[in-house]
Amino acid sequence: MHVGHARSFLLAWWSARSQGGEIILRIEDLDQARAKDEWARGIQEDLAWLGLDWDGDVVLQSEHLDEALAAAAKLVSAGQVYPCVCSRREVREAASAPHEDPSKLWGEVNYPGTCRGLFSSIQEAEKSTGRKATLRFMVPHEPIEVHDAFLGRRSYALPDHGGDFVVMRRDAQPAYQLGVVVEDARLGVTEVLRGDDLLVSAARQQVLQQALGFPTPKWIHVPLVRGLDGDRLAKRAGSTSLAKLRDEGLQPADLIAWVARSAGIKEFPGEGPASYLSAFSIQNVPKAPATWD
Repeated sequence: MHVGHARSFLLAWWSARSQGGEIILRIEDLDQARAKDEWARGIQEDLAWLGLDWDGDVVLQSEHLDEALAAAAKLVSAGQVYPCVCSRREVREAASAPHEDPSKLWGEVNYPGTCRGLFSSIQEAEKSTGRKATLRFMVPHEPIEVHDAFLGRRSYALPDHGGDFVVMRRDAQPAYQLGVVVEDARLGVTEVLRGDDLLVSAARQQVLQQALGFPTPKWIHVPLVRGLDGDRLAKRAGSTSLAKLRDEGLQPADLIAWVARSAGIKEFPGEGPASYLSAFSIQNVPKAPATWD
C-alpha cells in the first residue's frame, strides 16, 4: 500500500468516525491467484501504523461466495446477463481502428457486444466453442446518473464506458463489480469513499444494485494523489509504499499531518487520526489532486 491508499484510508476513516459511523475492513480476495496472506497482513500493519482501527473482525470476501453466486443466478434468471467467450485480445481487436496495433491499446476499451444473444447458457457457449465463458451484464443504453456527495451529479452512458461488463469470470468466481455490490449489501454499507478513478464503477455498481434490489450507498469520490511529475501514484511506485517510508524513518504523525493539509484541515495537533475528527469536513477537501513531494 502506498501514500495514495493512506490518504483514502484516512479520509474514509475521518468521514465515518466524524458521523459516529462504523468502519469495515474488507479484504477483496476473490482472485485467489493474486491474493496473498502476507499482503493482507501488510494492509493491517499499515493501518495499525497509521493509528486506524475498524469495527469487528476482518471480512474476507472469499468466505461469503454463496451470496455472490446466488446474485449471479438471479441475474441469469432475469435475463440480464449473457455468456461471453471473447478473449481480451479479441475485445481489443474489435475496439481498435484498422491502422492500430491492438496489443498497444491501454486502458479500458468498449466491449462491442459480440456474444450478446449468441448463446442460451454458459454450457452451450462452452460446448459449442470449446472455450470457458464469462458472464457479462447487459448495460442500459440510457445514461446512468451518479450522485456523488463530494463531486455532485455525474452522468455516464455505460455503452461508451466499457460496455457490457463481466460479473462472473471464466473460473466461475464473481468478478469485482458483482463481488463488491453483494458484499456492500450484505454488510449494510451506507457510505463508500474512494478515489475518483472509480466513478464509472459507481455507475456500473448502481445498475447492478438496481437489478438485484439492493440499496445504493452514499458515494464520495476524491481526487487521487499524484507525484511531482503529475502522474498518479500506482501500486508499482515502490518509493511511496508505506512499508518503505516507514523503514526510512517517516513518522505516522507527519504523514497524517500531510493528509490533513491536503484535505483542507488547518489544525495540526499531531496526536493521531482521532485528534483531527472535529476539524474534518469532506466539503473542505480540495477538488484538485493532492501532490506528494
